Amino acid sequence: MALPEPKQDATEARLSGLTLPEGGCLFPARQEALARLRAMGLPTRRDEYWKFTRPETLTQPEVIPAAVFANDEAPVFDGIDRLKIVFIDGVFDPDASDDLTLEGVQIDRIADICGKDIHWARDIFGVLEARGQAPVQRPLAALNSAFAADGVAIHVTGKPSKPISLVYTHGGETSDALLHHVIRVESGAEATILENGPAAARFNKVIEADIADGGALHHVRSQGRDHERRAVTHMFTRLGTRSVYKSFTLTVNGVLTRNEQVVELTGDDAVTHVAGACVGDGDFHHDDTVFVTHDALNCESRQVFKKVLRNGAVGVFQGKILVKPGAQKTDGYQISQALLLDDDAQFLAKPELEIYADDVACSHGSTSGAIDEDGLFYLRSRGVPEKEATDLLTLAFLAEALDEIEDKTLSEDLLERLRSWLVRRR
Repeated sequence: MALPEPKQDATEARLSGLTLPEGGCLFPARQEALARLRAMGLPTRRDEYWKFTRPETLTQPEVIPAAVFANDEAPVFDGIDRLKIVFIDGVFDPDASDDLTLEGVQIDRIADICGKDIHWARDIFGVLEARGQAPVQRPLAALNSAFAADGVAIHVTGKPSKPISLVYTHGGETSDALLHHVIRVESGAEATILENGPAAARFNKVIEADIADGGALHHVRSQGRDHERRAVTHMFTRLGTRSVYKSFTLTVNGVLTRNEQVVELTGDDAVTHVAGACVGDGDFHHDDTVFVTHDALNCESRQVFKKVLRNGAVGVFQGKILVKPGAQKTDGYQISQALLLDDDAQFLAKPELEIYADDVACSHGSTSGAIDEDGLFYLRSRGVPEKEATDLLTLAFLAEALDEIEDKTLSEDLLERLRSWLVRRR
C-alpha cells in the first residue's frame, strides 16, 4: 500500500540531506534498510506507538539547537577501570579514546568495515533491526541502519577484564549524530558495555547484540548532562540457549528521550532483564518502549521501570511481552511505576501481554501516585527536613530498578549521581 503523500513527502525531505555510505560488505544491508524506511515512512503521531510522544523534532530535516552545558561534576563511570571509546557529535575521537585492544574481545570501527568485503558484522548489521520491524514498525532504526557511518563492532570471545565504555560527547549546538554499534557475544563469553554522555543536539543510535548459547551481556547506560538534547535509541538483542542479557538505563535530563528495547529469546532457558529509572523536572519528556518476544522453552524476562516526575515533566512506558506458540514455561514479569511529585506531571502507560502458550506465568502492573505521606511524616517527625526526606523517599522508590544492575559498584555510582541531581534540584 502506498504511503500517504504527507508522510512520503516528510520522509523524502529528511532523506534529502543524508548520504548513503557506499562500498564494503555493509552496503547491501544499508540499501535494504533504506528500502524498508521508504516503505514505512517516518513516524507521526498517528502511528499507534507514537501517540504519546511527538516525533517531529526527531524526523524533521532541521536540528533544533541544543546548548552545550558546562558541568564541573566528573563524568559517570570516571572512577571505574574501563576501556574508553569516545565519540564527539557521533564521530570517533582516537585521541580521547583508549587503545582498542583488550583480551577476550576484538573491536573495529564501523567506518573501517565500510571498506571491507568480508567481516563478521555483516551477519548482524541491519539483520536484527530488520527482524525487530515486525509486528511494530521502527522506521527511525531503519534510518540509522541506512545512514549511520560510524560506531563500533565488538566481538566478545572471552571474558574481558574490564568493561567497554562508550562515551558520547556533545560539541556542536546543531550537531545531528547517527551511531550504529554491533555486538557479538560468543558461546561462554561475557562482557559489560557502559554508555554515557549527551552525544549531540539530536542523537539517533542503534545497537544490535547477538548473544550465542551460554553467553552473557551486561549493559548499563547513563543519559544526562546537556538538558536541551533530543535522542532516540534502539537496542535489538537476540538470545541463544542459556544466554543472559541484562540492561539498565538511568536518565536525568533531556527535553526528549525515547529508548526502545526489542528482545528476542530464541534459545531455551534464556534470561533477560530490562530496567530503567528516570527523574524529570519541567520541560522533560521520557519514553521507554519495550518489546520482549518469548520463542523458546523455560525463558525468563523482567521489565522494571520507575519514573519520578514534577513541574510538568512527562513519562511514557509502552511495554509488551509476546509469548509465541510452544514457548512453554515462560516466566514474564513487567512493572512500570511513576512517582508524581506535583499535579502538573504526567505518566502515560500502555502495558501489554499477548500469550499463545498455556503453561506460562506472566504478569504486568502499572501504577502512579504521589509521595508516601506516612513515610514523609515519619521522617519529618525524626528531624529530617522536608526536602531531604522527599529525596530519601524518591531514592527508595527508584531502588527496585537500580537493583537490576548486577555490578554493585556501578549501581552505587549511579545512585550517588541520582542523589547529587536531586540535591541540585531542590
